[in-house]
Amino acid sequence: MRTILLTSLIGLAFAGSAHAGPFAPAAGQPGSTAISKDSPAFVQWATGHLDYLPGPNVDATWQTPEKGLGVAQGGATDIVVLGDGGRITLTFDGYITNGAGADFAVFENGFMDTFLELAFVEVSSNGTDFFRFPNFSFTASPVGGFGLIDPTNIDGLAGKYRAGFGTPFDLEVLSGVAGLDVNKVQYVRLIDVVGNGSTFDSFPAEFGGPHPIYDPYPTTGSSGFDLDAVGVIHYAALPAVPEPSQWAMYCAALGLLGLVARRRG
Repeated sequence: MRTILLTSLIGLAFAGSAHAGPFAPAAGQPGSTAISKDSPAFVQWATGHLDYLPGPNVDATWQTPEKGLGVAQGGATDIVVLGDGGRITLTFDGYITNGAGADFAVFENGFMDTFLELAFVEVSSNGTDFFRFPNFSFTASPVGGFGLIDPTNIDGLAGKYRAGFGTPFDLEVLSGVAGLDVNKVQYVRLIDVVGNGSTFDSFPAEFGGPHPIYDPYPTTGSSGFDLDAVGVIHYAALPAVPEPSQWAMYCAALGLLGLVARRRG
């Protein structure tokens, strides 16, 4: 984690005066890591969901987890809302694998570059053991329900970019973590960040962390992270179930005929 952190912080030396923090800027700006929903890099999308557990302050209108499946829409309403501290786990028809660069991206529905609602991202190979991506938030103080945050102060959290642009995640960051096969990830879990500072980032204590995470809070009706989609960049299909051989089918048929004959006898 320390290597990842220091690599990210190197950006401080190159950040222009318009950037308050050390991390990548908003979609469309030089150095941004945002990936458009229309990018040909996406070869698969989430196909199922587990344990959708919405937190408080979510109207029933927004509690349809199927709206987080399939291709990202980039709009305001085709979403599932997590609520304060809520969560959802997305599943896939195949494996997310660890390739060069980003391996998947998470899409939120933020309507501007600085009104951003955030979520922790965790992955699993077995559906039981989940591992969280390192995440950093340098927003200094609470921002209120209609407050704004600078994306250059955020790294490793979903929701960093506006609607239509995915926040990328690279499984290499978690390579070597015991209990996770980074070439067979089948589950992506999103957990809403309660933006009042009651949850913290993973900035190491020896460097002055962790930091409280702030995003717009409180909000009502559709509070918390708004999931549009999860797109996969590096993907492997599940192993095909072998078809029974002609010989096996023949033997099965003979066995069935023998059983019928014995019953008649």
